[in-house]
Amino acid sequence: MSEETITPLPDTKQSEWLVTNGLGGYASGTVNGVLTRRYHGLLVAAMPSPLGRMMMLNAVAEKLQAPEQTAFFTGNVELTGTSTERTLQPDEFHLETGLPVWQYKIGDYLVEKRVYLPHRLNLVHVCYTLLAGKEPIHVTLWPGINFRPYEAPVNYKVSDEYAITALADGLEIFAQSDLPTLRLRCEGPQAPFTFRPVEIHDILYRTEESRGYERQGSLWSPGFFRAELRERETLTLIASVENWEITKAITPKTALEAEYRRREKLITAAPVELREGPAEELVLAADQFIIVPAGREIDAAKALALGDEPRTVIAGYHWFTDWGRDTMISLEGLTIVTGRQREAGWILRAFSEYISHGLIPNMFPEGRQQGLYNTADATLWYFHAIDRYVQSTGDRKLLAYLLPKLAGIVEDHINGTRFGIGVDPSDYLLRQGEPGYQLTWMDAKVGDWVVTPRRGKAVEINALWYNALMLLAGWLQEAGDSSTADSLFQRADRTREQFNKRFWADDPGYLFDVVDGEHGDDAACRPNQIFAISLPHPVLERSRWAAVIGVVTDKLLTPVGLRTLSRDHPDYKPTYTGDLRSRDAAYHQGTVWPWLLGPYTDAWLKVHADDGAAILPQLEGLVSHLREACVGSISEIFDAEPPYLPRGCISQAWSVAEILRSWQKCRLSNEAAQKKTRPEHQTA
Repeated sequence: MSEETITPLPDTKQSEWLVTNGLGGYASGTVNGVLTRRYHGLLVAAMPSPLGRMMMLNAVAEKLQAPEQTAFFTGNVELTGTSTERTLQPDEFHLETGLPVWQYKIGDYLVEKRVYLPHRLNLVHVCYTLLAGKEPIHVTLWPGINFRPYEAPVNYKVSDEYAITALADGLEIFAQSDLPTLRLRCEGPQAPFTFRPVEIHDILYRTEESRGYERQGSLWSPGFFRAELRERETLTLIASVENWEITKAITPKTALEAEYRRREKLITAAPVELREGPAEELVLAADQFIIVPAGREIDAAKALALGDEPRTVIAGYHWFTDWGRDTMISLEGLTIVTGRQREAGWILRAFSEYISHGLIPNMFPEGRQQGLYNTADATLWYFHAIDRYVQSTGDRKLLAYLLPKLAGIVEDHINGTRFGIGVDPSDYLLRQGEPGYQLTWMDAKVGDWVVTPRRGKAVEINALWYNALMLLAGWLQEAGDSSTADSLFQRADRTREQFNKRFWADDPGYLFDVVDGEHGDDAACRPNQIFAISLPHPVLERSRWAAVIGVVTDKLLTPVGLRTLSRDHPDYKPTYTGDLRSRDAAYHQGTVWPWLLGPYTDAWLKVHADDGAAILPQLEGLVSHLREACVGSISEIFDAEPPYLPRGCISQAWSVAEILRSWQKCRLSNEAAQKKTRPEHQTA
């Protein structure tokens, strides 16, 4: 494994970094240190309900002074600057085994900075090392804080006053009794704290401004730590909401070594073909989404009672929580492909405890114990995730535990359940929809406006329904329940027959997106039709596969994923910009989603067997993206037209998972094809 997994960046102005703690908490910011989002901070702590994730340490204003050198600041949080001082940009930025490292030059002096979070602790270490310099330099650190829920606007304040307790080797800062206490200390060269409170006004958060949100905020600092740093010495600022015993016990050196060992184990647990290059980066990126749900003690208690450990999947950073749909789509790429099958089993069992009226939760809101169930597809993806897990592990014990629950889910869908989800007895197709709800993955909603309601019988919902019927029938047959299995096979046959009769449109020669919708049948060309081929049990007749793949390739494929709507549709939106209403109007009306390359790859390989080499260049188109947006990860979405700018969340679970899964699948397919064509080795 190489130490540096990403080369230095030539342009860091728009790049961001992310480090997570396995609890849903994180540290994140821009590479050049400028705060641009409400979500940027050095310690976003994952707290128990009802708090959720809290912004506890927003920034650190860093002042570096070398002999006969001007003082420099990094970022846009300047506390004591004068007109003679200028912002210091990093001369180099890279990731070492997924962890961010900066280098700054001040004349002949070279300073290295690192940020990392010990695993499963709400604690951050910010380290400064003088790599080169004949004389000592002085480092002054001003912590900037504004305690608030991490999604709150940048001008939101939980309190106008902070209380400070000065201890022999650190500080305690708190705002009110129901909020956590922030503990600050420095380790390394002696760094006394000087109490000098100051308000940092009018910080401009440019990304918030561009997205139509509150753009100006302020931070407060209690004072500064100042230390003299000699060559090869390291000064570490420690910020924590853990108790002092934990905060002091986890030394920076021990924590960093432990985190590198943990990450190295993640790489060695992955298959050989994923242990180097971009695939290695994605294995490390995948780890960011698999968490212990710190905010939900009930989840932990249930899991432990069942002999499991609590796990869930964060759908994306910065603002997503765990979503049922995203979890089930991502599960194979995040866990099974990376050699973390055991955790996949824990997640699948955990979601089974939340089944209600035949549905798994759509999502868990921040700081709440109970989920929301407004989804028509998450539960059907649950069947797919279980199939991928069982195929990989052969874990029939978990399957036997889940089987009665899965049978109940199908029964509830046949009889009809919430949100208008139920089988139409006249054609065996699954319909869904209720006014005011967005139930498919195309789920944008602004106020009461559901942008793409897709009420009726949606193409991917019925592809997933057929796949679920076939899977359950097969599992029941294996379990010896032939009678129920035969009945489900018959229902699946009728569903498939009606699907091909109702969804195929001779003109224009692809699948309707929705039939029996509010305005009849919808012939919009969308990527949802690809699931009729890509799933393990494809519902579409084989004779039509090539036509569907051809139209998706011609109209929707881009270098970074699939468009959500073809350019020739009147509702097509080429860019995802502006305020919330403008963005959501484009969210599924052209905007490109990289995760869709996963099912596209599956479908392609079904038509072009053993031709993984043809798809690899398409996946490699996202390799350069690993150097932009969130360095080392893949964004949620992209604009639909060149230059395909990344948008949305900077790091998305199903983007990473599906590209990683497809990468492996294409590599293995390519290797298998080469073995078939390779001549037999002749011995003398």
